[in-house]
Amino acid sequence: MLALDPDVAAMVEMVPIGTIDDETLAAIRDADLTGPVELSDSVERGDHVVPGDPDVVVRVHRPVGVEGALACVYSMHGGGYVLGSYAMDDARFDSWCQRYGIVGVSVEYRLAPETPYPGPLEDAYSGLRWVYENHQTLGVDPERIGIAGVSAGGGLAAGLALLARDRAEVPLRFQLLECPMLDDRQVTASSRLDGLAIWTKESNEFGWRSYLGKLYGTPDVPAYAAPARATDLRGLPPAYVCVGAVDGFRDEDVDYATRLNQADVPTELHVYPGAPHGVGVFAGTAVADRYNQGIEEWLARQLS
Repeated sequence: MLALDPDVAAMVEMVPIGTIDDETLAAIRDADLTGPVELSDSVERGDHVVPGDPDVVVRVHRPVGVEGALACVYSMHGGGYVLGSYAMDDARFDSWCQRYGIVGVSVEYRLAPETPYPGPLEDAYSGLRWVYENHQTLGVDPERIGIAGVSAGGGLAAGLALLARDRAEVPLRFQLLECPMLDDRQVTASSRLDGLAIWTKESNEFGWRSYLGKLYGTPDVPAYAAPARATDLRGLPPAYVCVGAVDGFRDEDVDYATRLNQADVPTELHVYPGAPHGVGVFAGTAVADRYNQGIEEWLARQLS
């Protein structure tokens, strides 16, 4: 197996997360995996209830004192479909709203295994459609809405792009897929590596089993649930795919980006040597800084 970047390896040892399974899930959910976040007064943020069956909560972030219709980044947090909260996006949108003059929206989708597919994806779609339908009230430019996600959130974003294309209700400007969780089959070389940092193959299997429920292990898994299974990628919005070379998702992400390009979808692919899953959180290391800079430079071009 490829070696971790030494600076990242030293920090990985301090990450309080092990393999996730039925026995450890509750404790890991209760743990504070992100630590305290200091937010500025330059961004206002508020929660809104999107009516539906069930209702969905979204958090809207907007730079203070900026008028007019702004571009919007609609985000889904990571956590292997079984962990996490929309609050995980607070720090990122605190930065991005000020830097790019955008509206940021993060959706509190339901988690598996309590809510398997299609619940979380339909939550994400419900929130996205609400943003589009209420763009005037929110001060959002309806022609400049992009979607983003990390890990399972990246998988949801990819599935959401497919769903939005096929339902033809909400036009999307771009899709930002960070180390996305795309393939339930786990047949690639990288997905079968032992001893991966942050997200092990055992955690990955648990995440997919939880998300897919009775569909897991069958040929009936739809592409909206596992976008790597999609056979037609034409007509999707421009994409950015980034992943670490020491990430179990490496091979499925490289393949997906390649097939997006083959389907005439403008797509950038970045693979970072020595980087584990979710390397962007290890800010201050050279590889994490390159990873985050690549995302922000691409995002700036999409929002210009």
